[in-house]
Amino acid sequence: MKNTRFLALGAATLFLLGACSQGTSVGGSTASASADGAKAITYSLWDPHQLPAYQKCADAFTAESGVKVTIKQQGWDDYWTSLTTDFVSGTAPDVITNHVAYYPELAANKQLLDLTPYIEKDKVDLSMYTGDLKALWKKDDKQYGIPQDWDTIALVYNTTMLEAAGMKADDLKALTWNPTDGGTFGELIQKLTVDANGKHGNEAGFDKTKVTTYGWGLEKGGGVVGQTQWSWMALSNGFTYLDKNPFGTKYQLDDPKLSAALSWWQKQIEAGYVMPLEQAGQLGLEPMMEQGKAALITDGSWRIGTWASSKAQKFAFAPLPKGPEGQKTIINGLAPSITATSKNPDAAWSWVKFLTSDKCQSIIASEAVVFPSIPAQSQAAAKVHKDKGIDVSAFLDITKDKSSLAYYPITDKANE
Repeated sequence: MKNTRFLALGAATLFLLGACSQGTSVGGSTASASADGAKAITYSLWDPHQLPAYQKCADAFTAESGVKVTIKQQGWDDYWTSLTTDFVSGTAPDVITNHVAYYPELAANKQLLDLTPYIEKDKVDLSMYTGDLKALWKKDDKQYGIPQDWDTIALVYNTTMLEAAGMKADDLKALTWNPTDGGTFGELIQKLTVDANGKHGNEAGFDKTKVTTYGWGLEKGGGVVGQTQWSWMALSNGFTYLDKNPFGTKYQLDDPKLSAALSWWQKQIEAGYVMPLEQAGQLGLEPMMEQGKAALITDGSWRIGTWASSKAQKFAFAPLPKGPEGQKTIINGLAPSITATSKNPDAAWSWVKFLTSDKCQSIIASEAVVFPSIPAQSQAAAKVHKDKGIDVSAFLDITKDKSSLAYYPITDKANE
């Protein structure tokens, strides 16, 4: 969905956060009219996997409204670098796919339009979206985006390796975790770890210096959020990122509940059950899993397609373990925002409204590249996966319990 939700932006910013088709460009400025004089707008996104689905939405929108939408797609790093340049030069797209880590700064620089007048005029019901995602996009009583999708975290595991460890998929549906002994999740990663002599991590004679398959893989990075890497552990241990969210003023990184979770994780690396950082950095996440170097990782729902379509291994998904404070996942979501430099703000708003409506979200659901923000369409996307033999309930079911959801930490000056 978002490749990685929060990665590096230029030399000064460190972050980690999930194709081509007709009518798509990779550059150019905002157009106020097409060659035949009809209204036209540009829309930008970074994920090439989502582009074909949103092109279908654009085609449907054009047929309905007469407004031509040109989609501008660039990879994550280039996307934000180019957007900065476009704002300076006055050539920013009319509508951008926005991220919660970036919009506060854009809003502070008056580069985004407040959508509140449009929402009130057209009586758009923001309560229809999953969880409380709408609140993430509100700052100083101004709404800068409408939820278009969401993502959560779940376990991704190698089905063959699970069977080789003498376990079944049902054994992963009620895992527990704690920072003292690791619970049944700690036992799981021991069983999945195998050394050069075929000894599992829970067997006598296991040699941690000659591991061939680690029970738990390691995704390099994670930054202050650790979205796919460690967030679920810390959150399920009672940790919260900020004194309040959104727009807290203090990161609570000195919380003992965070250090307890990370310390347990470090001990698993030292014990040989989790891939060491230096090895993980050399391999990369997908090769690590596809080459059988690791049996299990935690990952975001925007990468369902990556694991489900693997030709090298068969992967499946399982719920996150329940920690001392229950099962916890970060939930995040993208939203379209209208740029302040748009020459056609009314047409841009029509596109934003269409993007976040049942009409477009049903198209996105049929392609099943992300979970749309409208719950019924999320269920529709899950059914598309199920019809293909892919069970994605681990990502979806957790959203039904609001107490399990922790929203992505949002602050002013997040880059700093």
